[in-house]
Amino acid sequence: MIACLRGMLFKKLPESLIVDVGGVGYEVFFPQSGQARLPGEGEEVFLHIQTIVREDAFNLYGFLEPTEKEMFQLLNTVSGIGPKVAMHILAGISPAEMASAILHDDLARLTRLPGVGKKTAERLCLELKDKVRFVPEALSASSPALTLPGEDERVHDAISALLNLGYPAARAREALALVRQQAGAEGFAAMRLEELLRQTLRALV
Repeated sequence: MIACLRGMLFKKLPESLIVDVGGVGYEVFFPQSGQARLPGEGEEVFLHIQTIVREDAFNLYGFLEPTEKEMFQLLNTVSGIGPKVAMHILAGISPAEMASAILHDDLARLTRLPGVGKKTAERLCLELKDKVRFVPEALSASSPALTLPGEDERVHDAISALLNLGYPAARAREALALVRQQAGAEGFAAMRLEELLRQTLRALV
């Protein structure tokens, strides 16, 4: 599975991007409505990737933030929401706003999102209310210990890799928090990504 891509943004298409990584062009689904946040063509881009494999397709979906990828995964567990609808939803709302709307049963906000009617909004609130607390704002309110101080790209990459291995977002963050506690702030900050993943996987056993 592909967890992330760093390369040159070769071309922006209406519903996708072409990212040149070492001379290989990867097509990554990314809605046009969210492309204003991207660098220009010819510039470097880093994307968190969700790979979805089906009998007739091997699709890559790209996100600028790991929480967007996590929310995308959750949205796809709700009946009536597929990858395309989930991408357009996230182009119109941040994960923090989405989590807040779900936690507060804000059906009016949810039904303004593309592809979300009243019944779908109700299902989102019912099925995801206990699952959206991975969003930093939600975590800080309910479970401060799971917020990792000084989160950087290395931590985000580790979370992305663990998600691609099938670990739930909350469990991945709990394991990373444990590794940080055991290693201390300085030891945790000094860990390379490979070592951080090894230590976190041990904590998950």
